[in-house]
Amino acid sequence: MPRPPRPVALLALAVSAFGIGTTEFVMMGLLPNVADDLGTSVPTAGYLVSAYAIGVVIGAPLLTALGSRIPRKRMLLLLMALFTVGNLASALAPGFGWLVAGRVLAGLPHGAFFGVGAVVAARLVADGRQARAVATMFLGLTVANIVGVPAATLLGQHLGWRATFLVVAAIGLVAMAALARLVPYVPLDARQSVRRELRTLGNRQVLLGLLTAVFGFAGVFAVYSYLASMTTEVMGFGESSVTLVLALFGIGMTLGALAAGPLTDRALRPTLYGSLAVLAVVLLAFNYTAHVRWAALATVVVLGAVGFMTTTPLQMLVMNKAKEAPTLASASNHSAFNLANAGGAWLGGLAITAGWGWMSPTLVGAVLAAAGLAIAVTAGLLDRTPASPRSRVVASGAAAPERERDTVA
Repeated sequence: MPRPPRPVALLALAVSAFGIGTTEFVMMGLLPNVADDLGTSVPTAGYLVSAYAIGVVIGAPLLTALGSRIPRKRMLLLLMALFTVGNLASALAPGFGWLVAGRVLAGLPHGAFFGVGAVVAARLVADGRQARAVATMFLGLTVANIVGVPAATLLGQHLGWRATFLVVAAIGLVAMAALARLVPYVPLDARQSVRRELRTLGNRQVLLGLLTAVFGFAGVFAVYSYLASMTTEVMGFGESSVTLVLALFGIGMTLGALAAGPLTDRALRPTLYGSLAVLAVVLLAFNYTAHVRWAALATVVVLGAVGFMTTTPLQMLVMNKAKEAPTLASASNHSAFNLANAGGAWLGGLAITAGWGWMSPTLVGAVLAAAGLAIAVTAGLLDRTPASPRSRVVASGAAAPERERDTVA
């Protein structure tokens, strides 16, 4: 199949990721507003973060399996349609329980979309550039945190949080138009089947990669879920500055995504180890830098960068190790990330509720990141073999024999 203009096709995926990233992360900035409007506490409102994550965890394997024989472009369009309906339901929710349901519905297509999208992105580029293609799609998430989340948070603060989800639903419609117009037809692998995908998902390295994502990324969300409250309660900024802090986090995410692509193509596991190690240190340091305004803002940028640098190597790791049937493994990686989101938000909320202070989630996050690093290093040591070929996701969906570059040096 002739390859379409790569930047154009990847742009459509990035636009969709922008919409998904906006609705996923905007709730952190709106927690105080939602809690006030619906008569609940901020930690309780934090369950809305977990609700979206639970939708991702359920939807990623379920929708990927149900759509295993649907052409990938059509599958992407169906998933984005469900995303749009979920955000519309959130905007119209009459109470807290209905809002929780709307968040679950909006989260259902998230993992499956990125799972299918990552495989499509990898098939649109030449060998040796797959990580950069996947990182380009993920740039939509990071731009969402620079532009979408701060703008949507500001909108929610002035016009109400319901207006935010109406705008996100509109973004979903724009994303569907971009997918329909710009993404080429990508044929299914004739060997693809649910049984084959499930069998590949049982690979030990895939499972360890997913477990690394659960613990490592939970460290990020233990803090990010309550960043708006930390901004006003600890850093000493007013509510109007929350959008600035969220934008700085998004800038850090973008820098991390830009660095992660080429670094992962060059040395996958060292990139993963380094990002998790620095993440643990930064989370620990944030407990102290939060009390000095300029240091707090600088830490937020670095936290976004090192936190997001973990996503591309983890995505490529599970795709490489599940080389014969990467779609379900790729989607399940987003289930793992959102288990991390739910678990991190929950554990961070427990620490705050226990009376340990608004900055206590930073210490929780540091422990979780360190646990993720320990799992990643263990997986790398188990994967060390003298003649282990590096499995790449190539256009045919098969593996390309090549010297292993993602193991411990």
